[in-house]
Amino acid sequence: MTLQAEFESVAASVKQLKTKPTDDELKELYGLYKQSTVGDVNIACPGIADLKGKAKWEGWNSKKGMSKEDAMKAYIAKANELIKKYGK
Repeated sequence: MTLQAEFESVAASVKQLKTKPTDDELKELYGLYKQSTVGDVNIACPGIADLKGKAKWEGWNSKKGMSKEDAMKAYIAKANELIKKYGK
């Protein structure tokens, strides 16, 4: 299985978790996903009133400079960890 195929498969599986991961886990996963699919953050940080948007942006921005391939590998590892922890 190619890295891209494994990434897409795990991305679909992680959406079916039985229990919602913590906010920090979701932030980490989101950041890795966006870095894998888009690359470095390319939007301005949302305003202070948009707490969810700001958290997502911070998660993504924390991965700045990471290659898409490395981000995919890290995403797969984190997603598999969450699948083991929370079940699907």
